[in-house]
Amino acid sequence: MEMELVESGKEARKGHQAETVMDAGKYVRYTQEQVEALERVYSECPKPSSLRRQQLIRECPILSHIEPKQIKVWFQNRRCREKQRKESFRLQTVNRKLSAMNKLLMEENDRLQKQVSELVYQNGYMRQQVQNASVTTRNTSCESVITNGQFHHQQNLTAQPPQRDANNPTSLLAIAEETLAEFLAKATGTAVNWVQMVGMKPGPDSIGIVAVSHNSIGVAARACGLVSLEPTRVAEILKDRPSWYRDCRSIDVLSVVPTGNGGNIELIYMQAYAPTTLAVARDFWTLRYTTALEDGSLVTCERSLTPSTCGPTGPSAPSFVRGQVLPSGFLIRPCDGGGSMIHIVDHIDLDACSVPEVLRPLYESSKFLAQKMTLAALRHLRQISFEASADVRCGSQQPSVLRILMQRLNRGFNDAVNSFADDGWSLLGSDGVDDVTIAVDSSLNRIIRSHSNSSAMFSTIGSGILCAKASMLLQNVPPAILVRFLREHRSEWADCAIDAYSAASLRGCTYSIPSVRVNSGLLGNQAILPLAHTIEHEESLEVVKIEGHCFNQDVNLSSRDMTLLQLCSGIEENAIGASAQLVFAPIDESFTDDVPLLPSGFRVIPLEPKSDSSAPSRTLDLASTLETGSGAAPRATNETASTAYNLRSVLTIAFQFTFENHLRDNVAAMARQYVRSVVSSVQRVAMAISPTPGFQIGSKILPPGSPEANTLAQWIFRSYRAQTGAELLQIDSQANDSLLKVLWHCSDAIMCCSLKASPVFTFSNQAGLDLLETTLIALQDIMLENILDDSGRKVLCSEFPKIMQQGFAYLPAGVCLSSMGRPVSYEQAVAWKVLNEEDSTHCLAFMFVNWSFV
Repeated sequence: MEMELVESGKEARKGHQAETVMDAGKYVRYTQEQVEALERVYSECPKPSSLRRQQLIRECPILSHIEPKQIKVWFQNRRCREKQRKESFRLQTVNRKLSAMNKLLMEENDRLQKQVSELVYQNGYMRQQVQNASVTTRNTSCESVITNGQFHHQQNLTAQPPQRDANNPTSLLAIAEETLAEFLAKATGTAVNWVQMVGMKPGPDSIGIVAVSHNSIGVAARACGLVSLEPTRVAEILKDRPSWYRDCRSIDVLSVVPTGNGGNIELIYMQAYAPTTLAVARDFWTLRYTTALEDGSLVTCERSLTPSTCGPTGPSAPSFVRGQVLPSGFLIRPCDGGGSMIHIVDHIDLDACSVPEVLRPLYESSKFLAQKMTLAALRHLRQISFEASADVRCGSQQPSVLRILMQRLNRGFNDAVNSFADDGWSLLGSDGVDDVTIAVDSSLNRIIRSHSNSSAMFSTIGSGILCAKASMLLQNVPPAILVRFLREHRSEWADCAIDAYSAASLRGCTYSIPSVRVNSGLLGNQAILPLAHTIEHEESLEVVKIEGHCFNQDVNLSSRDMTLLQLCSGIEENAIGASAQLVFAPIDESFTDDVPLLPSGFRVIPLEPKSDSSAPSRTLDLASTLETGSGAAPRATNETASTAYNLRSVLTIAFQFTFENHLRDNVAAMARQYVRSVVSSVQRVAMAISPTPGFQIGSKILPPGSPEANTLAQWIFRSYRAQTGAELLQIDSQANDSLLKVLWHCSDAIMCCSLKASPVFTFSNQAGLDLLETTLIALQDIMLENILDDSGRKVLCSEFPKIMQQGFAYLPAGVCLSSMGRPVSYEQAVAWKVLNEEDSTHCLAFMFVNWSFV
């Protein structure tokens, strides 16, 4: 039986009215059958209309004696209980996360205190050594001053490894136990000097605590986090390395040895892709040990088997350089109330000496390892947990299907960049200039292995696949900004005839090999349609539709438009040490999940900046200065500028094409010429965005952190006040924010344009950039007349004399266009003159109030 309150305690005010419905303040009892009938309706429609409630009473005889208002109150109470239940569950979840995070922080605090104690002890030891050296004669033995962690490491180096039988399970168990002890010392102890990565703040919704090694052998990263998954499920996901580690080409478990404690030892051979064409891929031969600890935690640790460990000899491949995995792994602790607390340690020696000197910073960067492996593992776990706890569906596709498409795009691009011989790739001869490498895959082994319908695949692929690829070094070009520009402004580098050739070849249409037109600028309008993204937006899958009115007329296409499946990653600017990537593949609009994909695209990998005292004191972008505020110390600004203007990146470009055997050389010549034209276009774009994106006063480009930038913000505010008699924005005097910061974060779009025959935009706040769907870099390429429709241009022309004479004008509601061609409505617009210190007109400012995309 269920009791339901008909009316709340309002008898004092509505006593008579309540009695006309039912006895006021009394409980109505519902039978089990009545409750089940109401629950069935509630599951279908939690808020039924009056007609639906009356229909319910007619259809269910057991509810016939209940008043309609009683039914209405029941549904109200039922919705209230459901809301309270969800809120209670949410608060309990947050409380569990906070409790687990508090425990994690306390453990981290204990570890740091131990590290401080060790440093104090070592400092005292060093002081004693110095004092002894000053009293006695100079002794060369005092030169062996120890640093953090190195004293014990030297002792370990002098100790001879024990003699072991490589094929004896007992010897493997001894290696595994040593690996476990060393891993736990790194995960929860002070075996490695960990330094927390900038921007990784702990919290219930954060990814966790992330740190990188300092002055250690190889590169190392450590992460601690919480996920709403059971420990066994977490271990299963993390062991499936190809599903989350994008650079993992293959992983083979060659042997499994069970241990007496319920665990097992695995001998693993893994191959990893090289991130660029300038380096050789790595492989690893490791021992992986999985066991349970006494406290119920689950641990999996791993290390390389080398002659020093006396383990068995593993396989080798001629196209790979052997890397070394130092004791690494993951520790999984169950949390009270469900979920897991995870400690992940990745410690690798990639043999940086074997790569060109220009790439060594990449192979010596713990930040890059943290982004590519450690953080990638945590993000994948959070993504799986999010999908399991919510009904996540993108259109008609399940999240797992979309994840597979992301993996296929990544893997196809990595295969093209590396062009392994065992996949069937072979190099074509050069044309005398070695800037572009041409590789050909006529066997199609890698495509056949991943597709069941090989006959349909051959009908679309043709005789083979050709890849043209190149790498280049960029200076002072942030990877996120470059990739974002390439994504938003495809016409700056792409050739529509080449795009049409790629689309036609995959559709099995007749085509002719086009000639490359450098910077033709004839690419049709593109529309980027979001398809899916990860929970933290570090990767996004999208469909790009390009109008085909400019395509080569020799291409016999049933549709003149082209569709691309595109993967974009790393374009957020707050990712420390992360690479940025834009990968795309032509598809048919009705493509299936297993359609062959030929990914092409760009990858930009940052190299660790070198310190240079002569670097100019300039910040990289507007947002970096806005976050620090106007009260930041000049020294910090100089350090930021020095880092930004010593940024080096490696750009890798790879494009894939299909070909018929009799046209292979022609396609190779076309591909080589096309990649060279793309390289030239990217170099031109890089030169354009290499200076600090700012805004102009006169003919000078100003860094936003400079005094001139704040001066322009002052001009905008002062001119608006002088012209209209009102304040542009309300400023909180207690917040102590600069005018520039207030202007930047305003929700209304505020833009400045030059006073020329063809006005172009010179500055915009963040809302204006969102409205225009552009960046600060590309802002100056947008003309004012291109964003206004016909009525907007007529209104502006009629009001322009008033603006110049009176100083301002209010423009009526209307519609403008973003740089992507999307209509944007606004309730009102204000235009005013911006005056400089001499009260002469500097530029024209616009503010679009309450704007939104139509």
